[in-house]
Amino acid sequence: MMAREPRIVAELGRPETPDETAARKAESSRIYRSSQNVRNLVAALLVTLGVVLVIMLAVPRGTPPAREPIDVAVVAERVSASEGRTVIAPELSEGWVVNRAGVEGSGAARAFTVVYAPSGVDDRGFLRVAQGFDADESWPTRVLAGAAPQTTVTIDGISWDRYELDPDRTGNISVAIATDAGPDTVLIYGTAPDGALEEAARSVTDQITALREEDE
Repeated sequence: MMAREPRIVAELGRPETPDETAARKAESSRIYRSSQNVRNLVAALLVTLGVVLVIMLAVPRGTPPAREPIDVAVVAERVSASEGRTVIAPELSEGWVVNRAGVEGSGAARAFTVVYAPSGVDDRGFLRVAQGFDADESWPTRVLAGAAPQTTVTIDGISWDRYELDPDRTGNISVAIATDAGPDTVLIYGTAPDGALEEAARSVTDQITALREEDE
C-alpha cells in the first residue's frame, strides 16, 4: 500500500508542517471553547430570566389591604389624658371616613384636629373639626386666611359664627363655622354640604356644653 501524500493546503500551496498543523488545531479548539462559553452564558441568562418570571407570576397581585379605620373616640381619649383637658370626639355618618386625627400646630396654634373625607371614590370635598387649645376669638380668622364671619347660625342650641369663603383665597375651604368651648374654640371647616357641617356640629354639642360648664 502506498503512503498517503500529505494534504496540500490551498492557502499555503504546500502541505502543512507539523508545527502549522498543531497551531491550526489549537486555534480551532480555542474558537470552539469560546463559542461554548457564549452558549453557556446565554443559557444561564435565559434560566435566570425564567426564574424571575416565575417569581413575578407567583407573587399575588390585587389591591393592598385596607388601612385600619381610625377610632376618633380612642384618639381623643388618649390626647385628653396627655393634655390634661377635655377633648372633643366628633362623629360623621358612614358617608365619611377619618383620614387623620391628632394634635396639630404648636404654641398658641395647637389644636386637636379630625380630618374627614367622603368615602365614595368619585366624591370630592373634605371636612375638618378642630379644637383650638386656649384659642382666642381671632384664631378662626387666622386659620381661614383672614376671613371674618358673615352671620350666626344656631345648631342644636349652640350659636355658631358662620363664614362664607372664597376657595381661591382659603385653599379650597368654602365654608366654616366656629364657636367657643370654654377656654377653647371649636372650628368646623372645609368643602362640604351644609348637612355634613351641621352633622359634625351636632355630634359635639354635649362636649361643647361640658367644656363651657367646666370653665364657669
